[in-house]
Amino acid sequence: MPPPISLVHISILVVLVACSALLHTSSSSRSTSVAQQAQTCVSHDLANPIASLFPNNATGVLNATLAIVPIPLETARRLIPHQYGILEHAYRAVMPDFPEGMYPLLVQAAHDHDVQLKALDIRLDDFSRIGLEFPFVDLLNDGYSSFRWAPAQLISAGHDIALQGSAAYGTRVSPATFDPACDAYQRHGDDTTTSFSAKSADSSSYAEIRVSPLPSPPSATTSSPPPYSLDVFKNITNQPTFANGSSCDNMIRLFNTSMSPVYHAPVFVRGSVRANLAPLEDGPVEWTGVYGVQVATPFIENNYLDCGAMRGYRGTGGEGDSWGIGSTGSSSSVFNANDGF
Repeated sequence: MPPPISLVHISILVVLVACSALLHTSSSSRSTSVAQQAQTCVSHDLANPIASLFPNNATGVLNATLAIVPIPLETARRLIPHQYGILEHAYRAVMPDFPEGMYPLLVQAAHDHDVQLKALDIRLDDFSRIGLEFPFVDLLNDGYSSFRWAPAQLISAGHDIALQGSAAYGTRVSPATFDPACDAYQRHGDDTTTSFSAKSADSSSYAEIRVSPLPSPPSATTSSPPPYSLDVFKNITNQPTFANGSSCDNMIRLFNTSMSPVYHAPVFVRGSVRANLAPLEDGPVEWTGVYGVQVATPFIENNYLDCGAMRGYRGTGGEGDSWGIGSTGSSSSVFNANDGF
């Protein structure tokens, strides 16, 4: 008997079936799609290691550059919808040295790889995305449940499943071309500097992130270790995400899996971000001296959830925290660490 499929997965399928021309629901269509993609695209990402462990869930690998940009708290307050509070005490609990009067904007530049729902033998083509995200938002106005507001994204043009799936949350989505097209970043010069950029196909929106690795351990020329620990990124990236608040996305990013030999360990980085993206109001910006991390994580995703059901969600990597699969019916598991490009 095949494993049961929950209502969560039915909601995923609504989007997938709506874009059925892109689904790989038979071996012949899968082979054709893979062959077509292979002509133009070869990703360096590792295969999804958890699809068989969670066959009833959408799973995949998300390889990303994550950067925290300190912006004035008053700017964040102006950009985030007024009905939602900002949980300053929550981000200061995980970043006690974060500058006063500032707010941690997240830039996420990512490549989704080997996304599948194994129980139904569904696979999606890879795609890329980039956007500005606002963590520690009090969506439920309860004073303690942290959510991440992700109002807009640039997503690979032609990937209708990703474009429509994101738009279903109320996200302002723009189809875009990415450089590189098939990976989370490309290397330059001495093979240490990397970049990832996107340009909208239907607007003036664009984004570019360019970073170099920090010495590990800190060298004589660096006065301190990276300002943000990996736990900070675990917390932020595991906060439930929303756009217009009609539903929430619960992406569980696994930062300790078997994808973590030394070569693929997370890399702390420093660099710059150039962007002209919603919800910015004053045109293009450039932020320099930005710190972040490059890391690839397997993920388990539950789509289109009732945001109220995520009240007090304890999957954000805090002290004493433990993640659970919640409505999937699977139990928590312990893995081994991370992957990177």
